[in-house]
Amino acid sequence: MAKRIQFSRHGGPEVLEYVDYQPAAPGPHEVRVHNQAIGLNFIDTYFRSGLYAPPSLPSSLGTEGAGFVDAIGSEVKGFQVGDRVAYATGPLGGYSELHVLPADKLVKLPDAISFEQAAAVMLKGLTVQYLLRQTAELKSGDIILFHAAAGGVGSFACQWAKALGVKLIGTVSSAKKAERALQQGAWATIDYSHENVAQRVLELTDGKKCPVVYDGVGKDTWETSLDCVAPRGLLVSFGNASGAVTGVNLGILAQKGSLYVTRPTLASYADTPERLQKMADELFGMIAKGKLEVEIGQRYPLSDAATAQTLLSERKTTGSTILLP
Repeated sequence: MAKRIQFSRHGGPEVLEYVDYQPAAPGPHEVRVHNQAIGLNFIDTYFRSGLYAPPSLPSSLGTEGAGFVDAIGSEVKGFQVGDRVAYATGPLGGYSELHVLPADKLVKLPDAISFEQAAAVMLKGLTVQYLLRQTAELKSGDIILFHAAAGGVGSFACQWAKALGVKLIGTVSSAKKAERALQQGAWATIDYSHENVAQRVLELTDGKKCPVVYDGVGKDTWETSLDCVAPRGLLVSFGNASGAVTGVNLGILAQKGSLYVTRPTLASYADTPERLQKMADELFGMIAKGKLEVEIGQRYPLSDAATAQTLLSERKTTGSTILLP
């Protein structure tokens, strides 16, 4: 028997239960991971609340973690029992001592990266990798706009952009968050609580606007983002924190200067084991070289997952939060 967090009905953190369960044996192409650290993300609360539907109930939570390979399926190649591994795109079930998932969702974890670092950075770090290194061809000196620059993804984007020599303008909601974004490597910040974002972008770019704008907020910032993209530039709409962008009139792209728009996902970029490992290797290399700092602001026992989710939802956390089995 092992321990996991599960829920049998949708609701608030109170529906989470810490229970005994019988871990499944891995199928032919699966691996069972003995988790050493588990990542906590906003999407976990969406499954718990019912905003996103889990495959069935009762259900566990979590898609991000790191640990040792505990058992492997008969057809698995490339992994052995005892290997250090991490994952960020697997099926639900990460909130557990033992998690079974397809082998092609795992990456090998170098000794230089701790389990806690991996659990805290995999999802957010791989997201920034595909955004800054694949979605657009950024070069040193480019000025880009990145919404929510003090958030989990935004903080890593600030650091990575600085390492690339890219000037990142980050939008924030307060002076405190502006200070944090600047500490993480942002070139400039715009406090949208009292500043006009599009006007400030014009001022900061000498009227040229930005060749690339990254928008993980969605509905609330869509039109502002369009106004910040330079002619023939790219708007990367990669999230919907404020709601999905709907009812788009493609003609507006012509009106704003023959703009390009993409709606990427991590799954589309990490769509083969080889690509996933290559992306992870670059991420781990950035950490090992000291170019990316992984800030773990909170650590909770797995049994306290409800407390951790409550504080995350109330915006009372800093950096990443991890759960420890």
